[in-house]
Amino acid sequence: MFTDSHCHLDRVDLTPYQGDFARLMAATRDAGVTRILCACIDLVAHPRMRALVEPYPQVALSVGVHPNEVAGAEPGVAQLVTLAADPRTVAIGETGLDYFRSDGDLEWQRARFRTHIAAARACFKPLIIHTRDARHDCIRILREEGAHAVGGVLHCFTEDWETARRGLDLGFYVSFSGIVTFKTATALRAVARQVPLDRLLIETDAPYLAPVPHRGKPNEPRFVPLVAACIAAERGMAVADLARITSENYSRLFGTT
Repeated sequence: MFTDSHCHLDRVDLTPYQGDFARLMAATRDAGVTRILCACIDLVAHPRMRALVEPYPQVALSVGVHPNEVAGAEPGVAQLVTLAADPRTVAIGETGLDYFRSDGDLEWQRARFRTHIAAARACFKPLIIHTRDARHDCIRILREEGAHAVGGVLHCFTEDWETARRGLDLGFYVSFSGIVTFKTATALRAVARQVPLDRLLIETDAPYLAPVPHRGKPNEPRFVPLVAACIAAERGMAVADLARITSENYSRLFGTT
């Protein structure tokens, strides 16, 4: 059984399912994906996302504002902690830094990142970290703000081994998405071979970044076994073993059963 440790169910394309979310969830179950973490990137959309997954106890949630999100009011520590009190909410994020899609003075991103770390420490829930073209600042801020106290995951990892190692040293897990299956991702697959098995997670980040052979098409959680198969092949192990280990890691990190 597989666990998709990061996706955005409220944004998945339901066209193949005639607009029926229940059909999507049934297809996900039939693919052997038994648990999902639906990550929040926008507090404005959070209530709808929460209502959407309510009938599905296998879906956990996070609460946070993506570093590129500019709509809505800036989140505060108290607001994040209050929302995180929901028993279905297992993490703070996704949060972090993204210098690829934003330019100019990005101190507001760094301040938002620090707010999320403070909230995670206040409610003692792990962080879901997004980092792109900001590896040094990301690790620096995690260290400065004491993120090791709560840990978390470097999600949709695309950085180098040195960044992964520094995250691991802070007690974080490393999660790989469909990007690891891309023909051009040779260096990333090398990182996936090095991450300790007890710190490894898999995800889709659906509806984005569909794995081969669906690259360029809408992604969905039922494709996470393709990510598992790629990493298992790289590490010379059975897919079933990788599925079991990453599911156990998910339970340990997020405190789920």
